[in-house]
Amino acid sequence: MTGHVTHKGGCHCGAVTFELDAPATLKGKRCNCSICNMTGFIHVFATKDEFRITSGADNLTDYRFNTGTAQHLFCKTCGIKSFYVPRSHPDGWSVNLNCIDKATVEATDVADFDGANWEANIAGLRADDA
Repeated sequence: MTGHVTHKGGCHCGAVTFELDAPATLKGKRCNCSICNMTGFIHVFATKDEFRITSGADNLTDYRFNTGTAQHLFCKTCGIKSFYVPRSHPDGWSVNLNCIDKATVEATDVADFDGANWEANIAGLRADDA
């Protein structure tokens, strides 16, 4: 598998589902900021055009902290954060690699990002996506 495919995924209980158009080999970022570290979130960044909520939008609740820019979205039923609008990419999405169905994933390439020191490192994260 090469090129872009449509990946599907969702939360643990299945109430919230999504689709993501991305390469078959997914690049992820493992962040050590307070919320990502606690939830085990591995970022796969997407533009608004590459990502779609396919069911359960009404079953999402949001949480904001610090600057309030990031819109953390959680399933009201199972509490899983499958995706959210990140502070680093406020015009796009970050999808949790752990919530993507493996059927369309050929391989993954996960790198670490020092989000605990976000201000000092954000320029590197954005440059990686260019």
